[in-house]
Amino acid sequence: MAHIWPIGGGKGGTGKSFLTGNVGIMLAKQGFKTLLIDADLGSPNLHTVIGRFYPERSLSDFFSKKVSDLEDVVLETPISNLFLISGASNKLDVANLAFEQKMRMLRAISRLDYDYILMDLSAGTSFNTIDFFTLSGSGVFVCCPEPTSIENLYRLILSVYIRKIHHLLKSPSFKDLTQKAESRNPDATTHKPEVLLHVLKEIDPEKAGRIERILQAFQFRLVINQLRQQDNPMIGNLICQIIEKYLCLNMQFMGNVSFDERVHDGLCRKAPFVERYLYSQVTLDLRSVARGIVNGNHEQTENSLSVSQT
Repeated sequence: MAHIWPIGGGKGGTGKSFLTGNVGIMLAKQGFKTLLIDADLGSPNLHTVIGRFYPERSLSDFFSKKVSDLEDVVLETPISNLFLISGASNKLDVANLAFEQKMRMLRAISRLDYDYILMDLSAGTSFNTIDFFTLSGSGVFVCCPEPTSIENLYRLILSVYIRKIHHLLKSPSFKDLTQKAESRNPDATTHKPEVLLHVLKEIDPEKAGRIERILQAFQFRLVINQLRQQDNPMIGNLICQIIEKYLCLNMQFMGNVSFDERVHDGLCRKAPFVERYLYSQVTLDLRSVARGIVNGNHEQTENSLSVSQT
């Protein structure tokens, strides 16, 4: 059964596609059968990161039911053990998926026969991105060490948190309970989830306890990308501590990936960075991230998408 890792960030330009592609290459080179899925439905470019030219098949063929099996749009790559589901030739309207379409896709992904499946998600807080995180129960968040990126990351994780609570309580109960909570404590809003959960425990301890257990079962990881020499190397640990304190979510820091001007060169040449710059610090950092993903699978409570929890 595949280990599925959505990878996303709260802001464009954090390097999530770069990380997804290159970590996928490293997993494949370790002998793991690895599938990369370009789930950035509006701006797909994962094929460029791994050096594959314009793909002939894409996710649109699956959504339009041109093919019935998701495996039919899987493409081989020049790298042994590495496979790709591209979004490069997607139709423009595929960026706005109905919830039923996402569920169909997620069920199909959970049936695929790979060791690792890495999903490159779109940046920001679209429902597509949030739902892929909430339904998987695990994932990697990518952030740069700058205030705008950190703020957007927190907003994304907060959105995942609230979306999951909304799914668990269902719409009428969610609205009713949050209104009751806010009437008891004006700070018990979705913008202050730690207060909201505390008040929910007073109103309905059973539901609040169930929510807290499911939220704590999430296995989220954080990678700080493009870390420069003047940046605080401990910023990732600090972010994880804040997330755990205020959102009650398990967040593990996987490490820093150094800034390197040659990343730009590799992308322009459409050549995988970890193959072109084998002994760079960035490659060493990415190898550490890949190791963290492999080790992280032992901590996952489930190895497949938790579709039944929606």
